[in-house]
Amino acid sequence: MSRIGKKPVAVPGGVNVEVCGSRVSVKGPAGELSVNVHPAMSVAVDGASLQVSRPDDKRSSRALHGLTRSLIQNMVSGVVKPFEKKLEIQGVGYNANLAAGKLTLQVGFANKIVLVVPDGVKCEVPDPTHVIIKSSDKQACGQFAADIRAVRPPEPYKGKGIRYQDEFVRRKAGKAFGSK
Repeated sequence: MSRIGKKPVAVPGGVNVEVCGSRVSVKGPAGELSVNVHPAMSVAVDGASLQVSRPDDKRSSRALHGLTRSLIQNMVSGVVKPFEKKLEIQGVGYNANLAAGKLTLQVGFANKIVLVVPDGVKCEVPDPTHVIIKSSDKQACGQFAADIRAVRPPEPYKGKGIRYQDEFVRRKAGKAFGSK
């Protein structure tokens, strides 16, 4: 039994939710999002809350029940307060620059890496070693942060690379030189 799927999704004031067939649209102060839910799932609006229900107790239906409810909850949360990921760049000469919707990373390669900021995602570079990504869409925010981190993931010997701000990188000892 899906415990997550049974919970109703609270809709705060200032957020408008529309259910049209299998499409759920959410409008709020921070943006507008929509998702197509699985045809087997049904979404009902009850005043200031949404309820997701499933047709039977099959394993796939139970999984979709919790997934659908989580997707709708993330949309409602995102249009009220956008999701945020913070990245930090560590390494001598490693830096980031934002210009004209393009994030330029200089992280130890011979060339600069240029990433185009996707639609619906806001990117800030408060200083050359920190990048802040904000979006009302949780998936888009996390994916762009993962794409940036994948350019140069942190390495375990010196800790150089791009990491999430609260990420812990386990360090390894280098080669040990000694006599026999």
